[in-house]
Amino acid sequence: MKKNFLKLATLSLGLITIFGLSSCDDDDMMMESSMEKTITFENIVAPKDFVESGSFQGTNTPVIMPGESVSVKFSAGKAQSLMFATMYGASKDWFFASKQPGIKLFDANGNAITGDVSSEVLLWDNGTKDNTTGTAQSNPIAQVPGVNASQLVKLNLSYDIMKSEFTLMITNTSGGTANATPLSPGVWAVSNYNGSQLLNSAPFFTPNALSNPEITDIAQMGDITKMVMKLNANTGIMTGLSPALVVVYSGNQNPIYQLGQLDSNNGLKEISQFGDFMKLQNTLKALPNVKGVYIAGSAPVAPGSKVMTNFSYTTGDKIAYVTMFGFSNDWFYANEQSIDANTTGDLTSKTALFDSGTGVNQYPGAGNRQALFGGTPQAESIVISKVGTQYPVPAVQNVLKVTVN
Repeated sequence: MKKNFLKLATLSLGLITIFGLSSCDDDDMMMESSMEKTITFENIVAPKDFVESGSFQGTNTPVIMPGESVSVKFSAGKAQSLMFATMYGASKDWFFASKQPGIKLFDANGNAITGDVSSEVLLWDNGTKDNTTGTAQSNPIAQVPGVNASQLVKLNLSYDIMKSEFTLMITNTSGGTANATPLSPGVWAVSNYNGSQLLNSAPFFTPNALSNPEITDIAQMGDITKMVMKLNANTGIMTGLSPALVVVYSGNQNPIYQLGQLDSNNGLKEISQFGDFMKLQNTLKALPNVKGVYIAGSAPVAPGSKVMTNFSYTTGDKIAYVTMFGFSNDWFYANEQSIDANTTGDLTSKTALFDSGTGVNQYPGAGNRQALFGGTPQAESIVISKVGTQYPVPAVQNVLKVTVN
């Protein structure tokens, strides 16, 4: 009886051992089986009213006397206009500016307007002083009647189609007229465009409404200090992002791009120029070391929005990702460093902004060949590189946040 009991005990121990070993094997298999994480892309850029702004003044003195000219260079796309303002010096509170939202720069067919555009300038009464006595008033801004502003200030536009850059020549032509006047230093701005509308469709002032301190200082004293400060605080490059592509792969080479090499025609050009991920997605799926390709989002990612996707991986896999800097000709965000697929947390510091080298650059958010304005970049073929300091682009951490959990 005791022997039978020992045999049963031994058998039971063996079975326990077998099941125990099987359980360990199952755990090992689970460790090697597919795991899942979620990656999130957030557009955290702070939209500003203006994409570009600045000031101008005379060559020899800040004041622009009759017969003198100044020029302003700026970039713009089809939907954008240029607003400027300068004091009619021989007045109590008058100023020159265009109608809202600014000087028209493109015709209905999208062609740049060049040549004499003096008809765009108007003369405005700020409504804050009596025109004769200078006594303080509080009237709404209105056009000055009986004065043809285009006879006093000549505006001439030229255009560099490659850069999508305009030059506006402002000439004081008031000399010899009944309204001869110096012009004060002035200010200018181009409103940001978000793909459907201008962020500020009434720059500087609102006609038929009371004035503000910034335009009042220009109209009464030719002092642009307050307006320049306000413009500086409200000017900056912004962008949308494309849906993000995430690839899980094995090996040591990022399958999306290689820094310092020409675009490989794998689909990076399409996503960096138009935010179109289809070609890159199909190319990556065909690679032997690619475990999976995932897309976060299905539409442009506006400031304040985010997209996410789940991805599956096994031990030893890596991930790479890419999303278009939407307001560019051919820029993209991607991880600069290799990332283990099992990584958790904030990946923003591992991300950089790159130029795919497939399209000639223009001012971000103000280039007529950018997809934002329905354009196609002028082709070029240079190696993929990090975006430099040619344009005042916000730091990566001020535009994009990438997290995995």
